[in-house]
Amino acid sequence: MKLFLKPLCLRCFALDERNYALLGVIGPVAAYAFIGVAIALSAWFSWHRNALSDLGHAVRSSVAPIFNFGLLMAGLLMFLYAVIVFRKYAKYTSVCLIVSAFMLQMVATFNEVYGFLHFVVSVLFFLSLGIASVAYAVERRSLLPVLAFIMGLGSWALYWARVYSAGVAVPEIVSSTAVVSWIILSAFRLYLGEKPFKSLALNSHKK
Repeated sequence: MKLFLKPLCLRCFALDERNYALLGVIGPVAAYAFIGVAIALSAWFSWHRNALSDLGHAVRSSVAPIFNFGLLMAGLLMFLYAVIVFRKYAKYTSVCLIVSAFMLQMVATFNEVYGFLHFVVSVLFFLSLGIASVAYAVERRSLLPVLAFIMGLGSWALYWARVYSAGVAVPEIVSSTAVVSWIILSAFRLYLGEKPFKSLALNSHKK
C-alpha cells in the first residue's frame, strides 16, 4: 500500500508544483488590475503629472488601500513563484526576482508618506527589475529580457533627458511592463512543462 501511495503523492506534488507557475502570471496581472482600478477611481490622477506611487499615498489618496494592497499581494505571489518554481530553471535570476518581489512590497509598505525612504525602496525596486532582466538574459541566453532591459532603460533615459513631457508614471509603467513580459512568458512555459526560453541552437550544438 505504501509503495502505491508514495509515487501517487509524488505525482500530486509535481502537478501542484507545476500549477504554482501560474503565480508568475497571476502576480503581475493582479498588480496591474489593482493599479487600473485605483486609477479609474482617481479623477485627479494624470499621466502627465503624477507618479504611480501618488495613488498609494496613505494620507492624500483615497485609493491608497487598493493600490498598496495590490502591490503587497503581487509581491507575495511573485515571491512564491520565484521560490517554488522559478529557482529550478533560473537559479540566479530567481534570487533577483525574490529581491524585486520584496522591494515591491516595500514600495507599498513605505508609501509616499515616508518621503525619502519611499524614494529609496522605489529606486531599488526598479534597479532590481533591470538586474533580473540582465541576469536572466545571461543565465538562459534569451533575447527578450535584453529587449526588456533596453526598453526600460530607454524609457527612463528619455524621461530624464526631457525628450517627452509626462509624469514619472510613464517610465514606471513602461519599464515594469517590459520586464513583466518575460516573467509571464516564462511562467506560461513552465506551466506547460517547458524550460523557459530554451535555446534550441545551443541544445543541438551539445548533441
